[in-house]
Amino acid sequence: MIEVESLVKTYGEVAAVDEVSFSVREGEIFAFLGPNGAGKSTTVQMLTTLVRPTAGRAEVNGFDVVKQEKDVRLSIGVALQETGIDKVLTGRELLVLQGRLFKMSKEEAEKRAEELLAIVSLTEAADRRSGTYSGGMRRRLDLALTLVHRPTVLFLDEPTTGLDPASRIEIWNEVRRLNQEFGTTIFLTTQYLEEADELADRIAIINHGKIVSEGTADELKRLVGGETIAMAFQDATDAKRAAERFGHEAEGTNVSFELKQYTLMDVIRSLDEAGLQPERLTVKQPSLDDVFLKVTGESYEGGEIRVD
Repeated sequence: MIEVESLVKTYGEVAAVDEVSFSVREGEIFAFLGPNGAGKSTTVQMLTTLVRPTAGRAEVNGFDVVKQEKDVRLSIGVALQETGIDKVLTGRELLVLQGRLFKMSKEEAEKRAEELLAIVSLTEAADRRSGTYSGGMRRRLDLALTLVHRPTVLFLDEPTTGLDPASRIEIWNEVRRLNQEFGTTIFLTTQYLEEADELADRIAIINHGKIVSEGTADELKRLVGGETIAMAFQDATDAKRAAERFGHEAEGTNVSFELKQYTLMDVIRSLDEAGLQPERLTVKQPSLDDVFLKVTGESYEGGEIRVD
């Protein structure tokens, strides 16, 4: 549904997007991650015909984003970070207006509005002014507005930024439903790694204008290794003895190492044989934050990026 080949966007001597190539399959959720200024938004702007590429080629739903920009626009839905919802009109009025702008008859627009209000669970609030909606409700209404003309590809630019956790989960559920029930292909940019982990079939990470890693969440996590075991002992002597059994060194009363040649049961059995009882034992899976840190040198913390 999306084909990008050697896409470039320069501003003067600065390459905001530098020879980017990737593809998005029909019916998948594709997450696009990267630090601020990495080229995420510029890529989205080119794919949605808001900005013209300097070089390279991109097609959306089989249409060239430069030569067939009108066809691209008619086949996509775009929900940007800031919603442009008129707070005076009701949810129903906004959806009907959107339908009329897409040249539907009044009856068609009203019918489509009713369908979409049900899809995003806003039927009961349909005749309230949108200015009275909560943040999550406005995001769901924004999603509905992007779906009026039945797009085959939906671009969501950080759709849950600024929402509370409960509202964020509501949006996640709607995104899943659009994808699973209607087969909508979704291109998602997000600042929340857990969002990409939760929703995306595949993920691409962009840094300094270039794709630095791409794959499923599990494939990306394998880049940084396997499971890690961490043990805490009451005294440093026990920690040292435990570490030596597995060919590692203790850090004070703590021992941690990657479970490569061992299973969890191997570790527990070996500790039991040596009469060692840790106060705490945990097994940690690699996270997308670990991947992000490895490929960009930066880490997400609570949705914010820090440089290590």
